Amino acid sequence: MTDCLYYSDPTLRSFSARVVGRLEIDNHPAVILDRTAFYPEGGGQPGDRRQINQAQVIDVQAHDDAAHSACPERSRRVVHILSDPVAEDEVTCAIDWTRRFDLMQQHSGQHILSQAFVRLLDAETVAFHLNDDPNEGTVTIDLDRAGLRPVDVDAVENLANQIVFENRPVTARFVSGEELASIPLRKPPTVVAAIRIVDIAEFDRSACGGTHVARTGEVGQIKIVKLERRGPETRVEFRCGQRALADYRRKNDVINRAAAGLSIGFWELEAAAARLVAENKALFKQLEEAQERLLEFDAHELLSNLREHGQLAVAAHVWHARDMNALRKLAKQVISRPRTVALLGSGGEKPALVFARSSDVAFDMSQLVRDAAAHIGGRGGGSPDFAQAGGPPANDEQVQAAIEWAGAQLRNA
Repeated sequence: MTDCLYYSDPTLRSFSARVVGRLEIDNHPAVILDRTAFYPEGGGQPGDRRQINQAQVIDVQAHDDAAHSACPERSRRVVHILSDPVAEDEVTCAIDWTRRFDLMQQHSGQHILSQAFVRLLDAETVAFHLNDDPNEGTVTIDLDRAGLRPVDVDAVENLANQIVFENRPVTARFVSGEELASIPLRKPPTVVAAIRIVDIAEFDRSACGGTHVARTGEVGQIKIVKLERRGPETRVEFRCGQRALADYRRKNDVINRAAAGLSIGFWELEAAAARLVAENKALFKQLEEAQERLLEFDAHELLSNLREHGQLAVAAHVWHARDMNALRKLAKQVISRPRTVALLGSGGEKPALVFARSSDVAFDMSQLVRDAAAHIGGRGGGSPDFAQAGGPPANDEQVQAAIEWAGAQLRNA
């Protein structure tokens, strides 16, 4: 079994060990050491990384031995999955301390924040997720409460940071089942033997097998960045320490650049954003009205230039980069006239075809648009009286050729 040094000294950054087992996991070499400071993934905390001799540690897994479950220091077999084989029996190991300390900050911060939610809002943590990416990774807890008021969440955040600023000691120890009964815990453990208690002095006691800071001040600032209601629960996204600082820097940079772009102070951004939204809505309404007038003009032009094919009148035209919705509206106006067919198209990145007929015409527009769309590598369909098609990028000339082919089918019919 493995002597787990991360229990006795979570700040250990390098150590020597002896290889006592070699195996292969998922086509990667792996070793078991007689002792290790590499924390294996578990309890919501990702595992450690760095190297054993010259090989990179890409994953760390633990397997507990039930025969020694009451003796945690002898019950774990820790498997180190490597990038390359290690031939030596005596090895030198190094922990990625930056990664480890970041994960310790987030994990200890979670204990503090969860207890603060319990004390002020009677909201229990039912799930914890810690992404190991220090730049983009989210850290969340799920609470068994919904509809939290922002003012109450601010109070929780204040209490959590107060505990950080007071720099209270954080200790961890294993307790027996008998001793466990006398210790008040924030959440009952899921196992009954080899219970490890993490104690934040006079604030929180929780069963936890992870690595933690020695004092709360090492957590750094705790900042709640997002609340998301998920049915009867609330997901709380937060950052601690360096992650909180990095998050602040990114958002501060965005705010300053946005304010500079508008030639205003950052404190004026909220009012400026509201003003821009209102102006955008007004401009959008004006644009819609202008587009409707343009559609009326285009419809008039189409009806004024109908082509006669026997007893049918055909409106055929191709625009560049006209959206499908506009073509549909134009087609509806055209076929309001009896014995009329509309063959309308648009070229560009999103080519479109809209074929329609008035109710007193018997030609199948659905089949016609499918056959015409094949000429531009597209597909379409619809009803016998109104159909449409799209396809890969096609220039105006290609769409024009497809419409001329459709017109020829009408003439032949």
